[in-house]
Order: sequence, then structure tokens, then C-alpha cells
Amino acid sequence: MLEGAKSIGAGAATIALAGAAVGIGNVLSSLIHSVARNPSLAKQSFGYAILGFALTEAIALFAPMMA
Repeated sequence: MLEGAKSIGAGAATIALAGAAVGIGNVLSSLIHSVARNPSLAKQSFGYAILGFALTEAIALFAPMMA
């Protein structure tokens, strides 16, 4: 019973980390698109992208702690 619960927890953490990786990819993809559309706002967009990256990474760090 305990081994099964450990496996379920490990699987849930893996799925959460995969979701966080997709989120980070979306943040960086949006940065590339926004800089391509308006290069004059590249510095401001980069700051927002770093904030989005940090928040997504924080969620990714919570998943293994919960598992």
C-alpha cells in the first residue's frame, strides 16, 4: 500500500514538472514573439519574461515538495 502511494506521488510530481516545463516554454516563446513585433520594448518585455519564468519555476519547485 505504501509503495503504491509513493509511486503515485512520484508520478504526480513528474506530471507537474512537465507542465512547468511547458509553461516556461510558453513564457519564452511569448518573449520572442513580442520582441519580434516591437523591438523597442525588448528590455521591458525581458523583465516581464523573467518574472513569468520565476513564478512558473516556483510552482515547479512546489510540486516535488508536495510529493
